[in-house]
Amino acid sequence: MIHSLFLINCSGDIFLEKHWKSVVSQSVCDYFFEAQEKAADVENVPPVISTPHHYLISIYRDKLFFVSVIQTEVPPLFVIEFLHRVADTFQDYFGSSNVGDTLPTGQLSNIPWRRAGVKYTNNEAYFDVVEEIDAIIDKSGSTVFAEIQGVIDACIKLSGMPDLSLSFMNPRLLDDVSFHPCIRFKRWESERVLSFIPPDGNFRLISYRVSSQNLVAIPVYVKHSISFKENSSCGRFDITIGPKQNMGKTIEGITVTVHMPKVVLNMNLTPTQGSYTFDPVTKVLTWDVGKITPQKLPSLKGLVNLQSGAPKPEENPSLNVQFKIQQLAISGLKVNRLDMYGEKYKPFKGVKYVTKAGKFQVRT
Repeated sequence: MIHSLFLINCSGDIFLEKHWKSVVSQSVCDYFFEAQEKAADVENVPPVISTPHHYLISIYRDKLFFVSVIQTEVPPLFVIEFLHRVADTFQDYFGSSNVGDTLPTGQLSNIPWRRAGVKYTNNEAYFDVVEEIDAIIDKSGSTVFAEIQGVIDACIKLSGMPDLSLSFMNPRLLDDVSFHPCIRFKRWESERVLSFIPPDGNFRLISYRVSSQNLVAIPVYVKHSISFKENSSCGRFDITIGPKQNMGKTIEGITVTVHMPKVVLNMNLTPTQGSYTFDPVTKVLTWDVGKITPQKLPSLKGLVNLQSGAPKPEENPSLNVQFKIQQLAISGLKVNRLDMYGEKYKPFKGVKYVTKAGKFQVRT
């Protein structure tokens, strides 16, 4: 129905055009400009203009003309309604009631996620590789389930229209990859390289999953001994946490949370490192460990006070562990290089890695 769409500002500049079939020359707008010159003011331009081969149907909104090119006879009100919907979308997207002021001549590009004319004094491109590990460890220390959810967040402050290419040392380990629309998917499929013209500023480049058990390294282990005696008002609590596979990096920000059974009244524990709290109402034990130094592993041990005469808890509580490892992607994902084309300057480039615990549970 609508063959082409032209956006024209009050100065008569065609700064955006969209074609749904073959390209219609901008010269078709000359008929619109002639009608505009004859009109007393901008709002008196005829909404339907007949040309030898086309019909031009237009609206004027927010200091812009939305001019559609039609090749066959159609109900004009149907096209006008569509143009108003397009104008509404522009207004919602650019957040202005005067879109014509927001979009001066030459400030739109053919790349919908990036405006033209971006300039920076310092040209920088930063990438954050953030991975969260979800795991369930059984009481013997074996891995029941392990999966990594990862994202690569970008902060791009580059002048002009840079074309970036990001490659990895080992891209084949990534599963279920979701891409920002800027990425050329065919290039990824054929070469496993992220090729894209980036948006300006902060955005999420990709998200991914690593689900193969043999590829998921478990960075911490917990030794535990939690026991409750039948017909006794006390129990024993003893846990020690240590590094398992940290690739030479420090594991920090460690917190262990335990939802104790309802029969627990209080806990009298001694930490070798950090501090703990126990809420007798919610029955939640929280041990703020800090970071692990392999020379002396942190432990928390002591007595558990139970309700007198209450039956022994049917099962031991699970331990929920939180931690963080800086400058490490636990999957082993590593950026190989970042290349830039289309611009002559040399940008500053940086990649940061961090691994965090997601839902990391140790059963006792």
